[in-house]
Amino acid sequence: MENAVNDVNRRAIARRQLQDLWQAGCDFLGSEVSILGGAMSWVSERHLVSAISNAGGFGVIACGAMQPERLAEEISATRALTDRPFGVNLITMHPELEKLVAVCLEHEVTHVVLAGGVPSGATIRQVRDGGARAIAFAPALALGKRLVKLGIEALVIEGSEAGGHVGPVSLNVLVQEILPYVSDVPVFVAGGLGRGDAILSYLERGAAGAQLGTLFAASAESIAHEHFKKAFIRASARDAITSSQLDERFPVIPVRGLTNSGTRRFMAHQADVLGRFQKGEVSREDAQLEIEHFWAGALRRAVIEGDVEEGSVMAGQSVGMVKTIRPVRDIIDSLVEQAVDALILRDERMSARRVPELAAG
Repeated sequence: MENAVNDVNRRAIARRQLQDLWQAGCDFLGSEVSILGGAMSWVSERHLVSAISNAGGFGVIACGAMQPERLAEEISATRALTDRPFGVNLITMHPELEKLVAVCLEHEVTHVVLAGGVPSGATIRQVRDGGARAIAFAPALALGKRLVKLGIEALVIEGSEAGGHVGPVSLNVLVQEILPYVSDVPVFVAGGLGRGDAILSYLERGAAGAQLGTLFAASAESIAHEHFKKAFIRASARDAITSSQLDERFPVIPVRGLTNSGTRRFMAHQADVLGRFQKGEVSREDAQLEIEHFWAGALRRAVIEGDVEEGSVMAGQSVGMVKTIRPVRDIIDSLVEQAVDALILRDERMSARRVPELAAG
């Protein structure tokens, strides 16, 4: 009985420690736990977003290429499923960005994540003047500091381990570059995160919380096709690779996903286009368009239609930690318990080291 009571007490203390570590993130997001859902096109819609928020996290709608009317519909549908805060991720290069921001403000979205480029000061002011919180991605320290000066209220630093469009630098390096030097706004970490103890390690280094996508993409509430989710379960971390380019004259934006027939055909497609360009059969501009258009609609084919051989199965390297399809609440609870376990284990190790020291003294 005494051991059981002690265990309960230890877990209660560890939970308070965890809460203290990510309290700034929770306060900023208005959530119970400082875990954001990564914005994934075709996946981060009303069902998954509301499930994350209802489970105590912070769901984020992926606007992607949506038009203003479509975004308004998705926000309303999400609000019908949750009374908790959630955000909207907007691509800064969207031709109707100003209207999309206005839709978010009209529907009283609490947080707007500006992604896919550097947001302008005017866009940031529009978000903040409308009463929402402005979040942006910082792939480097200099840009992070610049964004804060422009009025961004929180940063996400996402490592190359993440799924989808990624930069070249790992989360571990970005954390060392950015976290020690940005303290005036909350900083959330992302990329390759699949366990609570890993999240804890970044919290203890100054992060305010974490953003996860891959684990949630394979959740029970995700609308992704069963074939898509099963591909995650089968995959290892080494299966999630970034797309390659054959010639620097025809740049390919790196996208991390599971290797399949489509990725192999993409390499052959680039080689074919390059050969025709070198023979003068196609202009440089047309060659670039042919390369870029190869993946048009490929993400939808994989996520919605279940074509995991020819479609784009975007996934982070944490895909190797997806072992089964679980409800979002179970995923979040597991992350919290793993962090708590890590705190307890650390305290036990420290206590064990103190005993010999005390005896020697």
